[in-house]
Order: sequence, then structure tokens, then C-alpha cells
Amino acid sequence: MSKLREALRDLPEPVFADLLESDDAYLLVIDLPGASAETTDVSLERGRLHVEARREKSPDREFSYVEEDRPLFLDAEIPLPPDATHEGSEAEMERGVLSVRLPKRAAAPEHDIAVTDA
Repeated sequence: MSKLREALRDLPEPVFADLLESDDAYLLVIDLPGASAETTDVSLERGRLHVEARREKSPDREFSYVEEDRPLFLDAEIPLPPDATHEGSEAEMERGVLSVRLPKRAAAPEHDIAVTDA
């Protein structure tokens, strides 16, 4: 889990993220102001969540940038806990906030193993 925490800390400064956990899932919440569901892609591959988001900027034509600190793109790769799975995962964007729910793998049910004489 520490790799995940480190990755969240390493996101670009204008990006804020929270990680929440329940008994059966993880919830990753990332603020992406200006991004929408149409401009955001989320994928999971080899235990890493990849988030690409693009925001639109349309400054007033009578103004020009003196300084531009709000990036147009986010391309982040976030390592996930080993028990996170893509099966049943969901992502939604609401007012520039991306929420990704990743279920935990179900623990193997307990059962007795019969011991027989050889």
C-alpha cells in the first residue's frame, strides 16, 4: 500500500486525490477540474491504474497568458494494492471529480482438507 500512497503524493501539484477503503472495495477519488467523462480515460493493467485526462481551456480572446500553471493533460500511473481487481470496477465523473471503485478480490473460503493414510 505504501507504493500507492507514494504515487498519490507524486501526482502533479494541481491534482488532488483521496484513497478510501471498505471491507470489499477501494475508492480512488481524483479532482480533475475542467475534465469530463468524454476527455478522461481509465484503464487497469498489471496492477496499475492508468488515468489520462484532458481539460479544455478557452480564454477570452482579448487576453493572452502571462503565466500558465494549469496543465491541460494528466497522465498518471498509480500502483494498486494487490487485492484490488478490475472485475466489477466502476468509474464516474461528476463536476470534474473522478471516482474509481475497485472491488477487492474475495478471500478464498475456508475449508477443511481431509488427511488420508498413504
